[in-house]
Amino acid sequence: MPPSNDMTNQAPPYGNYGYHNTQSTYQPGLDTHADSPPSQNLYGQPAVNVLITLCRTRLSLNTPLALLQPFPNFSQLSAALGGLSGVPELEVEALRPVNLLQERNLLPPRPLEAPEPNLSPDLKKWWRCFTRPLLIRVSVGIPQTQALLNKARLPLGLLLHPFRDLQQLPVITSNTIVRCRSCRTYINPFVTFLDQRRWKCNLCYRVNDVPDEFMYNPVTRSYGEPHKRPEVQNSTVEFIASSDYMLRPPQPAVYLFVLDVSHNAVEAGYLKYFCDALLENLDKMPGDARTRVGFLTFDSTIHFYNLREGLSQPQMLVVSDIDDIFIPSHDSLMVNLKESKELVKELLTSLPAMFSQTRETHSALGPALQAAFKLMSPTGGRVTVFQTQLPTLGAGKLQSREDPNQRSGTKHLGPATDFYKKLALDCSGQQIGVDFFLLSSQYSDLASLACISKYSAGSVFYYPSFHYIHNPAQLEKFQKDLDRYLTRKIGFEAVMRIRCTKGLSIHTFHGNFFVRSTDLLSLANVNPDSGFAVQMSIDNSLADSSLACFQAALLYTSSKGKRRIRVHTLCLPVVSQLTDVYIGADVQAVTCLLANMAIDRSISSSLSDARDALVNAVVDFVSAYKSSVSNLQQSGLVVPAVMRLFPLYILALLKQKALRTGTSTRLDERVFAMCEFKTQPLQQLMRMVHPDLYRLDNMSDQGALHLNDSIVPQPHLLHLSAERLSRDGAFLMDCGNVFFLWIGKSCNEMFIRDVLGCPSYASIPPNMVTFFCFCHRDDASAKATFFQHLVEDRCDSASSYSEFLQHIQQQMSK
Repeated sequence: MPPSNDMTNQAPPYGNYGYHNTQSTYQPGLDTHADSPPSQNLYGQPAVNVLITLCRTRLSLNTPLALLQPFPNFSQLSAALGGLSGVPELEVEALRPVNLLQERNLLPPRPLEAPEPNLSPDLKKWWRCFTRPLLIRVSVGIPQTQALLNKARLPLGLLLHPFRDLQQLPVITSNTIVRCRSCRTYINPFVTFLDQRRWKCNLCYRVNDVPDEFMYNPVTRSYGEPHKRPEVQNSTVEFIASSDYMLRPPQPAVYLFVLDVSHNAVEAGYLKYFCDALLENLDKMPGDARTRVGFLTFDSTIHFYNLREGLSQPQMLVVSDIDDIFIPSHDSLMVNLKESKELVKELLTSLPAMFSQTRETHSALGPALQAAFKLMSPTGGRVTVFQTQLPTLGAGKLQSREDPNQRSGTKHLGPATDFYKKLALDCSGQQIGVDFFLLSSQYSDLASLACISKYSAGSVFYYPSFHYIHNPAQLEKFQKDLDRYLTRKIGFEAVMRIRCTKGLSIHTFHGNFFVRSTDLLSLANVNPDSGFAVQMSIDNSLADSSLACFQAALLYTSSKGKRRIRVHTLCLPVVSQLTDVYIGADVQAVTCLLANMAIDRSISSSLSDARDALVNAVVDFVSAYKSSVSNLQQSGLVVPAVMRLFPLYILALLKQKALRTGTSTRLDERVFAMCEFKTQPLQQLMRMVHPDLYRLDNMSDQGALHLNDSIVPQPHLLHLSAERLSRDGAFLMDCGNVFFLWIGKSCNEMFIRDVLGCPSYASIPPNMVTFFCFCHRDDASAKATFFQHLVEDRCDSASSYSEFLQHIQQQMSK
């Protein structure tokens, strides 16, 4: 039977990770065929690498447990998860009343992880084998009805990281991909086998036949054990898709680089570093022998480059009519990288000098993007755009809208023109994703420009005040981001469908994509650093369901031309009591979901409305818990222990560039922060909102992790307040995209010598390692930024945590 249109309804234009053909139908463990190995971009001097490794493990183990023996019949799972009252000690701890006005030490010793269903220890071990909380997080326990959800005063939704780099990914080659004949759900660990020949779908409950081929288990090499197949042993799997999942031959990896070469760009000095990075990574870019590449530069005119094999040198072709863009050649501008590599290298070597003396100040970005669209339409692929100023010529030209006195006004947070959105939708229809790098020292109207990436499933990178001499920290960040960007894996011509149990429905999507139907996202490109959020509602009662299931299926083409389907499945108990809704609450998922909702609110209504809505979310939740669950008459702010960090996280959100008040935040910086909220995966976003702070100079081996014959100390998390710092200490703050190392004046010199390689505090160079921002002596800029992240303290007229709690209490008493 042909697959449903979620996997074939692709716009006509053309594959992905270099997966070699294998004899076995199942690849256990590490997916060794990926485009590029999972990378955390650990760099720096050797002594500092210890600190980076310490941080990047997030001071907790995320390694998968060994696969345990599953239930032979998955109907037992339904019985096991029928309610949450089986482990009373866990219920007591999750619902333990916490008076926020009295308890000050709220942080756990280690970073929070996703909550687990309230199961017995044996079931919990089993459960961990089938869940990947790094990939799917659910905000609350699944209530039976919308009325019960409304009573909880918390949003229901999913946080997804579907293309994350994975150390272990089962890859399955099979002539038959088993799916429900009714709802098209992929078979997964949470289906029920009625017998060896029939299985019951866990989303729509239809009974399906087990295909003959599925009776053979490639792992045990035996027949008659369909419940032990890898598809039923893993909640995340990847299928090698058949031709049924293709409308055309899989496209090759195609890359087009669109480069601003105006006078402003030359002054900023980014071009040399881009060319150097691409030269260094040319052989590391995902692809195969079919990989194609092209270049386009622009100022007031558009410059194409003939790189056809056999030429003695690259040829520049200039199109000056930007009002009616045409392609001067259709067979020599996008060339096979392998065949034309020497010409590509020659072009990259010569480009910086070609425009070094330019005095052209105008920027025809819009026409350059129109040209890129025409070049890429026959194949699809990835367009990478570098821009340094406000577009001033041709289609899509913009005028400055920034008024320092109106920076928090709503009208400037939305686009000034629909040109970039319309072009992005055209790109999406031809499987073209556009990634946008803005390196600007002036206002460039990112609110308008970012639309080209938002609706084509691209990424946005922003480097304010970029200058290769005057801002070395931004240059360093640009270089590291670019190295990661050029070499990270990529999926082309992708679509993602999210299915859920009958009775649940998708309310709103958040992220960069085009919504093709109610549950289908068009992703021209997909990358491992992007996350998505999904708000959900309960249309019909789930009273007849003991489980609620969610499945995200991502169909994409690898850079080596393989059609692949990555499937994630999560199953959670349906609950009938408000207490159980709270027990299943994931405070970080709730925070990230509310952040996405607040960004939408600030654009559609106003920034003040969005901020008020976040404060009201805390007030409503605390009131709901107090009136419905706690039954406590004591004064104060009482919340369940599982949500004790909720007010703190909301305060931290209110202090972010995206949502804070005042005129100190430049418009482009605010808009970029909003873009990050909508596209960052949960873990990254939470470290931006509420960084992890540790003291490093007094670590011990007590409670340390033993990894690969190495001992990794486990310092405790500290509250983000200056009172937690001391002059004799060294403190590390992990903000997700930057580390701050704060060194006290009286810090132990042995620590400074052993870790930093400096004999004393006074000898620490300010820019010793730019990956870290060292905060010491008179390093005022880094120090100010560091202290801005101490969200529990008063900052720039924003309230402290204690003041915020008092405000919440006052709102509740009105």
